[in-house]
Amino acid sequence: MTETKIIPIFPLDLVLFPRQELPLRIFEPRYKQLVDDCMLGDGQFGVCLIDENNSINGWNSPKIVGTIAKISKCEDIGLDGLQLHIETIGRNSFRIKRIIPPSISQPPNYDPLSAEGHQEISDIHEKVGTEEKMYIQAEVEFIPEIDESISLEKWEKLVELWKKKIIRQALPQVVEPHSLDHVLEQYYLNTDTPTVDYVYSLSAIGAKDPYELQPILEATTMDELINQVEKLLTAE
Repeated sequence: MTETKIIPIFPLDLVLFPRQELPLRIFEPRYKQLVDDCMLGDGQFGVCLIDENNSINGWNSPKIVGTIAKISKCEDIGLDGLQLHIETIGRNSFRIKRIIPPSISQPPNYDPLSAEGHQEISDIHEKVGTEEKMYIQAEVEFIPEIDESISLEKWEKLVELWKKKIIRQALPQVVEPHSLDHVLEQYYLNTDTPTVDYVYSLSAIGAKDPYELQPILEATTMDELINQVEKLLTAE
């Protein structure tokens, strides 16, 4: 039987890949509670792309597959203690088996950026009990990492597809292929020994929005991963 674990979930409008760095500014009370709880525990939470078609108690719902984020640094922004800056790095991916809804529902006309909105959430939290979790949790099972290697030939094919896509998207402006080599250098993607991390990074700079990256995160074999990246890089 597959081992599962209950973790906090942070739905975001991005896809986090394993071993990618992700800095976050935390200002909502429910996510400050999430970070506080993580800092008292193992420093880990789940990052999932927002599922635009669903919600949980009025809050953004997560996609089923996400990535563990490990907090490496946490500090207050300013002197009021109302905002946090955290630095995280992606670990392995996971699949949600069961959602645990938050203890409070999103209030009508809630503004997460306003002091009034924060006070409203804090007041509701006082009523339901401050020990209750304001954030989504989930029982998850971890997905084994892709440990297969990618051949240099396949990697170079993906790079060529990426260049063609960028050149195509830039029309009628002309982009010289050699100028794209500088972009690859900036992202440290010039290599003779490609790994799965290079494939993830190339996908990230080839996508127009994070929803194009979700199928890539969900790939569980190198063949499936390459197939999904090829779809991304050849899509109009």
